[in-house]
Amino acid sequence: MVDTLMTLAVILTLLGSLFSIIRLMRGPTPIDRIIAIDVLTITAISIIVLLAHFGGRFIYVDVAIVYGLLSFLGVLAVARYSEKGF
Repeated sequence: MVDTLMTLAVILTLLGSLFSIIRLMRGPTPIDRIIAIDVLTITAISIIVLLAHFGGRFIYVDVAIVYGLLSFLGVLAVARYSEKGF
């Protein structure tokens, strides 16, 4: 049961990454592309946490937390920049 749920989580995360990559390439506005990159970082964090769970190496969860904080700061910087116009 748990393995089935983890496999489903991996499949859904990879599917979300695929849709985000499509939006990144097709996005008509820069804001769409920024959101797609943010979704990609969130799915990457999910993959890191799932790998930490599968491998039993929970130090990777700390890596995912740091990556999430850096991603948040990056999105804030881009939002501040886009406030002034592209």
